[in-house]
Amino acid sequence: MIPPKESGLSTATTANNTSSSANNGAESAARPTRRKTSHLKDVPPTLELRESLRSRCAEVAKRIDRSVPLTKDQMEQIARRFLEEADLPEGYLGWMMVMISSEFWKDQLASVPPERRLFLLPHCLKHAEGCPAEYDQFGMNCKECGACSIADFRSIAEEMGYRVLVAEGSPVVLKIIIGGYVDAVVGVACLNVLEKAIDKVLLAGIPCMAVPLLSSDCRNTKVDESWVEQMIRTPYVPATQQTKSYVHLMRAASELFAADAMNELAPRVRDQSPLGGDAVTVDSIAKLDTIAATEHIAYDFLARGGKHSRPFITLAAYDAMMGGDCTSEKGAEAVGALPVTVRRAAMSIETFHKASLVHDDIEDDDAFRYGQPAVHHRFGLPTAINVGDYLIGLGYRLLSRRDADDSISSEARVDVLDALATAHTRLAEGQGAELLWRDSKSRQLSPLDALKVYALKTSPAFEAALFSGIRLAGDAEAYRKPIRDFSRNLGVAFQILNDIGDWTGDENNKLAAGGDLFGGRPTILWALALESLQGDERDLLINLVENPDAYSDTERLAIATRLYHSAGVFDTAMQLVDKHQARAEMVADELQPESLRRLLYFLVDTVLERPEVPTPNVISLSSVPVNSLPVV
Repeated sequence: MIPPKESGLSTATTANNTSSSANNGAESAARPTRRKTSHLKDVPPTLELRESLRSRCAEVAKRIDRSVPLTKDQMEQIARRFLEEADLPEGYLGWMMVMISSEFWKDQLASVPPERRLFLLPHCLKHAEGCPAEYDQFGMNCKECGACSIADFRSIAEEMGYRVLVAEGSPVVLKIIIGGYVDAVVGVACLNVLEKAIDKVLLAGIPCMAVPLLSSDCRNTKVDESWVEQMIRTPYVPATQQTKSYVHLMRAASELFAADAMNELAPRVRDQSPLGGDAVTVDSIAKLDTIAATEHIAYDFLARGGKHSRPFITLAAYDAMMGGDCTSEKGAEAVGALPVTVRRAAMSIETFHKASLVHDDIEDDDAFRYGQPAVHHRFGLPTAINVGDYLIGLGYRLLSRRDADDSISSEARVDVLDALATAHTRLAEGQGAELLWRDSKSRQLSPLDALKVYALKTSPAFEAALFSGIRLAGDAEAYRKPIRDFSRNLGVAFQILNDIGDWTGDENNKLAAGGDLFGGRPTILWALALESLQGDERDLLINLVENPDAYSDTERLAIATRLYHSAGVFDTAMQLVDKHQARAEMVADELQPESLRRLLYFLVDTVLERPEVPTPNVISLSSVPVNSLPVV
């Protein structure tokens, strides 16, 4: 047992003071500097110690303001203070953060009936290699072999009405929630998976409790079984929503692209054939009138796949400037009252985005999109180009429509139209610069030039989505520059992370690792490698692109990976991400109202998801000082 010290009270008081400052909006609540915590995943070794720590976490959680979700930074701050005052190892930090978060959400989760809860379980606890269960895209179908307790937990949960998912950090969790099937999550997993799988769920303000496994590996381990059963049996206690949540706005953004919503906001004029589960093909549209076919292909692609993050940003920015009712206990009702013009504007931004994806897939000759063959692979280049053009026209049509009872002024519409047109042209400039570099004979590229391309390609969509929501809510002149600065830094950091993620592949889009290298696209990783490598190593890297036939794909990928590690580009790129993230947060720190500032913090935390950096196979003998990193 740990001694009863004042750590719980003082830590909770600190958390309350931090929350109160943010909520009052009187001062900018600057975010604390982040520290790496991925290595701090130790589990307290005895049940007695774990029980004692959990009890103290419950005491701390009772004193924390519940009006807004507890951020990862706040959890870390509270957990660190607790461990320091209790004289416990820093390695327990990750475990303590899970405990604090679970206790924070316990009462809110109890207000959700069991049939609206999701129970997330790991793979076999006892002997993963010998587990007889079958797996599919939705997780594991447990065979109830008796080797571990998963089947017992599952039976209890199903008897109570839970939806149960056996998967390891599956991205389908958030999709299930946004789809409207569940409103809360309880989970069992190792600390590594909990950090990745549930972070976004918590940030969105979705009640979530978890019991960590007793080792860092999610397989062949144990769990405090009495804790799991106690968590599952959390009694239903009806109550109103206490903590602000983005879930209603996330669902609203996704529902914009359901058949009924599209028929309301952007009704088809040529044909009303239903959109099927599989992507349309030449054969499936054979019976359609040829004039109607373009509309049908475009609407099918618009309704298919994607995270709908841009429409969400527009809806959330509008709501933030109008008082934040959509994140309150009245969220479902408030979302239903969003003006049709705001919903059409949100839909138009996604329509422009989808148009750019059709064209981008053509320019890069990508084979898949959303797990389906790309449009140009299904219908050919001319038809795909035309479908992209149709979507651009549809996007502007959505902005020009005006209903008789529309409350949005003509001036606001013009400003939003101008913002989207500007974003569109800047995107084309950035994409054009990338294509010209790809097709040129010179492979030279400076880090600053790479970052300029990123600022043009990725940032305008964030800026247009944010500005549109703010402008439709009222005067936005004072927000133009800060939103542009925030979006530029967020977009650049996002694109750098996307480049790093390219080296691990993308199963959702059936992309293999190294796609940017094989496609000859300019990236910050390439620029940093050229800047750092010397002599034969630099010549070898350039030769990989200039003479691709001299190597197999496997050889090119292996050599490039070795050279990138030799140049330390992954570490340098992550330093750049940190630098641009810090700059984005500095902009957010100064903005009012608090609801808008909280949205910007949420975007930083959810958009800038760190991928797994490839394990170095060469030790870098030098690194680039952070102060010398280029910034656009």
